[in-house]
Amino acid sequence: MRLALWFARTDGEYIKALASALDELQVKLSMCSRCCDLCTGEICERCSDARRDQSLVCVVAQPQDRIAFERSGVYRGVYHVLHGVLDPLAGIGPAELKLEALLRRLEGDVVTEVIVATSPNVEGDATALYLSKLLRPLGVKVTRIASGVAVGGELEYADMSTLRRALSDRRSL
Repeated sequence: MRLALWFARTDGEYIKALASALDELQVKLSMCSRCCDLCTGEICERCSDARRDQSLVCVVAQPQDRIAFERSGVYRGVYHVLHGVLDPLAGIGPAELKLEALLRRLEGDVVTEVIVATSPNVEGDATALYLSKLLRPLGVKVTRIASGVAVGGELEYADMSTLRRALSDRRSL
């Protein structure tokens, strides 16, 4: 409703330009044949970058999760975008995720570790567990990103689940 009202109040030329840009986006945007991220060619710039560690694959749920990792500037491997997480209540099972492309990537000896970077919620944890059981028999190391108390956060404001996870995922100093 808000969008429709905005369109009604906006200049017609701007709406035509927006429609043209959206149409162009639909035509030019595709999915990388390796990582399933959105791109404008056959293979995205991260998969084709020889400076990236091709042996390290970070599996994320959505393109915006990959963007968040890229903004951090600390990860130099490649990605795989699932385009969702397991959510039986929403009708999303393994067949709806981009798992075939991930399995194809693991057929060679190049990938040595898969980092599962799904959100620490019920669906993200279920997806991580499923991926672990699916990938471990293939001989690849499967790890999960840590979660817990945010840097700069106060313990007194953390919920019980966050504190429990922070304790269970602790590491040596």
